[in-house]
Amino acid sequence: MAALQNHSRIARFGVFELDFRAGEVRKNGAKLRLQEQPFQVLALLLERAGDVVTRRTLRERLWPDSHAAYGHGLNTAVNKLRDLLGDSAQSPRFVETLPRRGYRFIAPVLKPGKNSEQGPQSRAPI
Repeated sequence: MAALQNHSRIARFGVFELDFRAGEVRKNGAKLRLQEQPFQVLALLLERAGDVVTRRTLRERLWPDSHAAYGHGLNTAVNKLRDLLGDSAQSPRFVETLPRRGYRFIAPVLKPGKNSEQGPQSRAPI
């Protein structure tokens, strides 16, 4: 995530924006409450928008010292993230589940001040 933070501190997608440095998610400018683990999941998915982020990568980032009991924690974090975004696993607009593999952020991600977009169609770094 450090490489991402060096390029842009804010990523925008739909009516949401994530401020990496402040650790905040906003919807239409209003700050939303999001716990640390779901925030970290979102940050990693945005960092790699359009690409598969494996469950292993998420485990290594969020639970580096735990090798057994991360599955429930990861599922809970993703569900909390989906609730916040108004997303669903069955009809995803933001977070797509790839069974037994991981997750992919599928919405376009915009950088402020630039016309670049990142998502399934465009993979420019943010």
